Amino acid sequence: MDRFLSMKVFQRVADEGGFASAARALDMSPAAVTRTVAALEEQLGARLMQRTTRKLSLTDAGEAYLLRVRNILHEVADAESEAAEHVRELQGTLHVLATPVLASYFLSPRIATWHARHPKVQLELAIEPFPQSRIEEFDVTFLVVDEGFDADIVARPLATTDWIACASPDYLKRAGTPAVPQDLPRHTYLKFQWPQNSGHSGRRTRLVPAGGGGGPVEVDWMPALQTTSFDVLLRTALDGAGITFLSRLLVANHLARGSLVQVLPDWIFGRFTIYAALPTRKFMPARTRAFLDFLAEFAPQAAAPGLRSSRAAARAASRQSRAAGR
Repeated sequence: MDRFLSMKVFQRVADEGGFASAARALDMSPAAVTRTVAALEEQLGARLMQRTTRKLSLTDAGEAYLLRVRNILHEVADAESEAAEHVRELQGTLHVLATPVLASYFLSPRIATWHARHPKVQLELAIEPFPQSRIEEFDVTFLVVDEGFDADIVARPLATTDWIACASPDYLKRAGTPAVPQDLPRHTYLKFQWPQNSGHSGRRTRLVPAGGGGGPVEVDWMPALQTTSFDVLLRTALDGAGITFLSRLLVANHLARGSLVQVLPDWIFGRFTIYAALPTRKFMPARTRAFLDFLAEFAPQAAAPGLRSSRAAARAASRQSRAAGR
């Protein structure tokens, strides 16, 4: 039995949550994947997975084995990448995870240029709204977090973006333009449904001065629409349904064209940082480093390019935000 192949197959089955999807990802037959995992379990003398007709789950032994397998496969990939640094052209697969907004509006517009520079590097881009729990599974994870973000990961801040209130000119012509935050409850609210532990999930909406002076203001504002899709919020705002808060990164082109107007320009919903998070490993593959350096070219307002713990990154982002406010 090819032990290295069996570990790769086992990890893929665990990550995909099934044999059929793992087979498609690995370009193998489902029967071959099933036989490989069964042979691995026989070799180890332990059941790694519980299989039913409806779901697949790891046993305690499987969870422990998966953790070790990830580390081993990462080390092998690192060794191959380190050797490849002596080769002129980068190659291999870069496994990337990103939030939907960052995938659509930060990464996708740059993929053609990246591919032209490094045609032998394959990008595998997975999308999740809240990817923090899967950072260990990918070469690099892109996420947007506020200044309170703190976790035991290695993170590189790439850029800072404000969350701003905006609406279509048609809506503002029909409903009027709010002059102060206290005017907002008289308007139609299109709200993003933040997770419960985010600090933004309550009924009250908290705004802070864009310039950094003065204190925050909270308004009790009942949403007419609440969704976990930023694209839905953008579409409904463009159609004149109401006022919403969106990243300036997402709406910049619409503001420039005049299809959206920033509301309450002296106030923001918050200031967030785009992070590139990596699994805690000693060696960063050359293709990962090249990809981060490439993206930094498009983010001149980003913090210093060095990697750091998220605690240090959050402090740097906070200092950067205060400086921007001045």
